[in-house]
Amino acid sequence: MSTLTATPETPETDQAAPPRPAYRVTGRRVLSSEWAKLWSLRSTWITLGLGLLFLIAFGVIAASHYKSNLDSGRHMDRDFATATAVSLSLFGTNFAQLALGVLGVLVTAGEYSTGMIRSTLAAVPRRLPVLWSKAAVYGLVALVVATVGAFVAFLVGSQIVSGTPAAMGLGHAGVVRSLLGAGLYLGLVGVIGTALGALLRSVAGGISVLVAALMLVPGLVSLLPSSWQGNIDPYLPSHAGESIFALTHDSTTLSPGGGLLVFLGWTALALAGAAYRLLRSDV
Repeated sequence: MSTLTATPETPETDQAAPPRPAYRVTGRRVLSSEWAKLWSLRSTWITLGLGLLFLIAFGVIAASHYKSNLDSGRHMDRDFATATAVSLSLFGTNFAQLALGVLGVLVTAGEYSTGMIRSTLAAVPRRLPVLWSKAAVYGLVALVVATVGAFVAFLVGSQIVSGTPAAMGLGHAGVVRSLLGAGLYLGLVGVIGTALGALLRSVAGGISVLVAALMLVPGLVSLLPSSWQGNIDPYLPSHAGESIFALTHDSTTLSPGGGLLVFLGWTALALAGAAYRLLRSDV
């Protein structure tokens, strides 16, 4: 008579589970990811190029127009009668702000239109670091591009108007501050565009609000009674921004420091709205 002995099955311990990849979301990695995504888009190169072109080309055109009118003895337009090399060189700021602001909207709203935002937030579940990184990366890029464009436009424009009443050099009081202020203003416009894209999650909507805030609202305020205009005008985003890089100021405009504080307030308001919706709404 034989006895069968059952051998209990033991779990296989020889084959260890493959080690999980060491991955941790850090601020540096989120910034690196947003940097790579920004430069992988063709629209980034095109729009930044347009912004730089607008800033330099319109500045050179304004300086050439001033010089031409002065040499020919024609009647000088009121806008050019008291012009300086700085104001002529920064004539293209209003056009450059549209290009840089629109690209800011595309940086965030573009991901919502393509659905890529789901992958981004799956990789960074805390969400807010994504918004801060997008705003910081693009704001820095816009700041550098705008500052370079402002200095190039001034160096070329100052050569054109050399020997005229508008002639100025980098050594004149306030010139460097104005050029750096123009770059800072345009960089903050890019940050506001980024915030509007995240807040509205629509490319068309973000661009519409950006254009309205910078260009349409000042025109509508001009229709108000004069007593109201004096209390509202200086605090509008575009007018506060102009105070940052204006060479001269009067009683109707803010100082450079005051204009910067007001414009930083508008920027913070846009970012706060974008952060609130990012935390409270599903993608």
